[in-house]
Amino acid sequence: MVADGQVVQVAGRRLRVTNLEKVVYPETGTTKGEIIGYYSQIAPLLLPLLAGRPVTRKRWVDGVGTADAPAEAFFTKQLERGAPTWVPRQQIMHSDGPKEYPLVDDVPTLVWLAQIAAIELHVPQWRFGPDGLPGNPDRLVLDLDPGPGVGLVQCAEVARIARGILTGMGLDPVPVTSGSKGIHLYAALPGAQTSEQISSVVKELARMIEADHPDLATSVMAKVQRGGKVFLDWSQNNGKKTTISPYSLRGRAHPWVAAPRTWDELDDPELRQLSMDEVLERMAAGIDPISALHPRDDELLDSYRSKRDADRTPEPMPARAAPAAGGETRRFVIQEHHARRLHYDLRIEDRGVLVSWAVPKGVPETSGRNHLAVMTEPHPMEYLTFAGTIPAGEYGAGVMTVWDTGTVELEKWRDDEVIGTFTGNEGGPLGSVRLALIRTEGAGEKSSWLLHRMKQSDSRPHGRPHARASAPASPATEPTLRPMLAENGTAALAKSLNPDPWVEVKWDGIRAIGTWTDGRMLLHARSGTDITARYPELTADGAPHLPASDAVIDGEIVAFDDSGRPSFSRLQNRMHLTRPREIEREVVRTPIAYVVFDLLRLNGHDLTDLPLEQRRSLLDELTADLDAPIQAPPVFDDVDAALAASGQFGLEGVVVKDRSSRYRPGQRSPAWLKLKHTRMQEAVIVGIRPGKGDREGTIGSLLLAVPSPDGLRYVGRVGTGFTDRMLRDLLAQLSPLRVGEPPLQGVPALDASDALWVRPELVGEVEFANWTPDGILRHSRWRGLRPDKTPEDVAIDS
Repeated sequence: MVADGQVVQVAGRRLRVTNLEKVVYPETGTTKGEIIGYYSQIAPLLLPLLAGRPVTRKRWVDGVGTADAPAEAFFTKQLERGAPTWVPRQQIMHSDGPKEYPLVDDVPTLVWLAQIAAIELHVPQWRFGPDGLPGNPDRLVLDLDPGPGVGLVQCAEVARIARGILTGMGLDPVPVTSGSKGIHLYAALPGAQTSEQISSVVKELARMIEADHPDLATSVMAKVQRGGKVFLDWSQNNGKKTTISPYSLRGRAHPWVAAPRTWDELDDPELRQLSMDEVLERMAAGIDPISALHPRDDELLDSYRSKRDADRTPEPMPARAAPAAGGETRRFVIQEHHARRLHYDLRIEDRGVLVSWAVPKGVPETSGRNHLAVMTEPHPMEYLTFAGTIPAGEYGAGVMTVWDTGTVELEKWRDDEVIGTFTGNEGGPLGSVRLALIRTEGAGEKSSWLLHRMKQSDSRPHGRPHARASAPASPATEPTLRPMLAENGTAALAKSLNPDPWVEVKWDGIRAIGTWTDGRMLLHARSGTDITARYPELTADGAPHLPASDAVIDGEIVAFDDSGRPSFSRLQNRMHLTRPREIEREVVRTPIAYVVFDLLRLNGHDLTDLPLEQRRSLLDELTADLDAPIQAPPVFDDVDAALAASGQFGLEGVVVKDRSSRYRPGQRSPAWLKLKHTRMQEAVIVGIRPGKGDREGTIGSLLLAVPSPDGLRYVGRVGTGFTDRMLRDLLAQLSPLRVGEPPLQGVPALDASDALWVRPELVGEVEFANWTPDGILRHSRWRGLRPDKTPEDVAIDS
């Protein structure tokens, strides 16, 4: 035991500890020294869960007291005055100004917190991003809080119900007995959605449980309604709220811990909270049920770290990867690297790191020339802005500068192909250019790729800066607005968020921003690509004339089948054409309509901050007297009726919008929810395509078929919807069924190229959007095996 008032060394840090014999938990005699000992020992399991998160502390400076006479405690957010200078910290802006929070990344900081009686450590479900701002949540939490007359056993029963729903959503929840009264459920998230969106999901989950089990649970916060029930507290997913961290001590009468548990333990009728000594015993036995929630992508930087000496290179050396970013818009940087030979490094954001390629000759100047690219190790996100001199003798020695940086609107991201529109800084050398990276040989680091500049009418010459406008820009010269995007949703969620809903048909076409200026319409795709020439019925002489000096419209270009229904397959005849003669021919063969549903600018006025209802009213006036092919479709106010009608007419679904929502260019928002019709189809598994990347060594996708009068008929492949456990189970069941030849004919060469064939004995079920004209499942997603069905039982869901 260290003497009181002594300065000690903890992992290289000097720290003064005092009053180690002070009793903090009177009922058990637990001292401050024992609390410091606990946090020092549990650090390997606790620190990964705190990493990168602001820590709010609950302090008991006079001890916790007893059950009958609990002592006073207080929460603190602002980092304490006199905190050691080596404690890492990060600011968050509050309504009353910025507050500086500690980041608990090491054992010395944990010991210092225990020394100042910060017994409970509370954190949000998000981590700071590399820009120092709160990122998207990387986990969700559901707090099962027992009401009067309810114990842990009933909480465990509700936890098992929630687990069933979360597992069905592809999540793998972990229970934590809270160290107080109830149970917390955590599940890891990919980091692609906002705190607001996750709160909505967990709120809907709570309501589902309440509706199905009203005798067991309630989602209502009013305490008078909690008697005999478990309160499902979904609100802790709010980005401004915090939850006790797993492995943190609690300031209760006993030194209980928010302890991660196994699901088998929750079946114990004697389930109880665990003390700090019991948790340390579990750690010694190798029990850590929540390890899956540790930051997942740290290993992506292992190769980067192994090649560099942090004491010699000025390059960033973060302890971990940044929170993963999702979506189609990501950041990129191209760096000019004067190493042994001048080359360029192209880096694109993915999973919290920068996937990187060395490109000796830089971005091709024309589409007629490809440049070699070699994949290198992933780099940390901090490399987006890195410029400096790497010392001689170090890996990559030489001068590195930022050539250009910006965002990329991705169209495709696979382990062998990347396509996107790269938009650099205004005035920078890149401009806006559509690039493709295509892997030609090898895998991972040192694999060979081709960098191809794709044909695009609005691209700018390589290495030439933008021309800067000296006058206010007209709509034609302003950067093209990116369309606002919708989140996936359910009818129940849409109705809960929108008591007075605004419902539009979901059109199965391609999104297009129309810019009207100088008596002519310009069209740009969602990626920013100029598609004006492809649709002369909207843009050439004789096209509809808008009664305005200028306007910017959001809508969808749609082709219709012979029944008058939107047909994405028919639209394929138009969307990729570039030769004028081919376009002219298809204008007659495949007519289109521009279905417009939003107005972003009118007669020099920006309308994006107006409520949707007002924008649409102006749009209706603008298009009231226009002829086809510009159409402003009707709006409905009944979600269920609109969804039923769209299903009846074979449409893709509906979009439910908040009437008061403003337009958020380039952002995906829960103010717009897309509700698609889901169809189910049973199918026979006939083959496996091996996994690549994260799925290497397992299944990439399954090849599916259905019985027909002529034998099995191929209906496509499914590669999404699997959990890791499903993949393991499927591989175990399919491996003994391997055969050398395909059990059917007609599999496309691309799908059959690396297929491993199996005897057609197992039946599974997929959900899908619709059938293509040639009988292939569109947008299929795996639901699971159907052991109750044989191949002979399978029938087409028409």
